[in-house]
Amino acid sequence: MSYLIKDTTKEEREQIVKESLGNIEANCDGCMAGLAEMYEDYIEGKKELREINMEFNARYVKDDNMEGRDGRSCVM
Repeated sequence: MSYLIKDTTKEEREQIVKESLGNIEANCDGCMAGLAEMYEDYIEGKKELREINMEFNARYVKDDNMEGRDGRSCVM
């Protein structure tokens, strides 16, 4: 099965995201809702899943200019 925008309908993309994230309506801390929002551009046909995931992962790549912080790129 292809997950590319050109090979799916909006409804299929909504289902793909819903199944991938699990039950987003039953979140208790609000983080799942944020993940669902992250994939809205895929559902709307604006960005491929690969693009969204790469952008998300890029936020956690170590920056060479992080002197003074203990070398971690994620503040969590």
